Amino acid sequence: MPYKRVKGWAWETFWIVGGLFSWLIVPPLAAYITIPGFADIIRQTDSATLGYAYFFGLLWGVGGLTYGLGVRYLGVSLGSSIILGMSMVFGSLMPSIYYYFAGVEGKETIDQFINEGWGRMVLIGLIVCIVGIYMCAVAGVRKERELGVKQNGNTDYNFGLGITVTIVSGILSACFNFGLEAGKPMADVANELWKAANPGKGEFLYQNNVTYVVVLWGGLTTNFIWCMYLNARNRTFGDYVNKKVPIARNILFCALAGTTWYLQFFFYGMGESRMGNGASSWILHTAFIILIANAWGVILKEWKGTTKRTYSMVIMGLVVMIASVVLVGFARMLGE
Repeated sequence: MPYKRVKGWAWETFWIVGGLFSWLIVPPLAAYITIPGFADIIRQTDSATLGYAYFFGLLWGVGGLTYGLGVRYLGVSLGSSIILGMSMVFGSLMPSIYYYFAGVEGKETIDQFINEGWGRMVLIGLIVCIVGIYMCAVAGVRKERELGVKQNGNTDYNFGLGITVTIVSGILSACFNFGLEAGKPMADVANELWKAANPGKGEFLYQNNVTYVVVLWGGLTTNFIWCMYLNARNRTFGDYVNKKVPIARNILFCALAGTTWYLQFFFYGMGESRMGNGASSWILHTAFIILIANAWGVILKEWKGTTKRTYSMVIMGLVVMIASVVLVGFARMLGE
């Protein structure tokens, strides 16, 4: 939403300016405020842990930048639904499959989702959410047919290119969850230090903030390289110093967008410290993003001019996804 208020800058320009806040400035600031000595934890972490966390951050970075392209070509509601829907499936199930075959103890494994009541309820919630996403996608296809390629001021609307980008983005966006798992030893150190200083107060609410710093370094690397390439190819380096555009205002809205984006994971980390970084946490996180993204699509009148049937389809898709959130939440109650 704040990016829509940026004037006179190419996509690659405002994307990387906002990204500097998302991936470089705000994460260590949040870690500094919440975790005393977070830099020491990173320095003392073994290279394998740092390397895997950074690597998955690189892959997630590709998903992140293609997320921006997916929304650009498909709009907020449809683009976000497909990307985050695929991220939900891969991000929730792949770690559980890995933990099952690797024999890792203390983690949710795929056999638990099949053999235990709460696990089956999680899978049902996931399937229901996929149905809701599918309904939104069908509504998006109908919207394309009814409104044409250039609709509601979005001259970049391109369903064919957009669907390809969103599939790639959805798969790679799940790597953020893999990065959190790979960097979990850093969060564990932060958690143990806090528990030693605050005995009897449970788990440390902000333990994941130190892991974010490393994972997001990977995301910054991928996005920075790509945006610099686009700046060079499109000759848009001049955007940063173009006095014909409101530079300070643009930076302000990019900072707002980048900071708001990071806050999703700040609060996700707080919830994960209580629920555990299993399938349920990731499903709830992505499901709510999909719901809000589609709600913004309605508010922004991306569906204006469509038939009543098409508009009803996207609304029903939202209702179905809300039902999936309730199911997953109930499953967590059964598992406690």
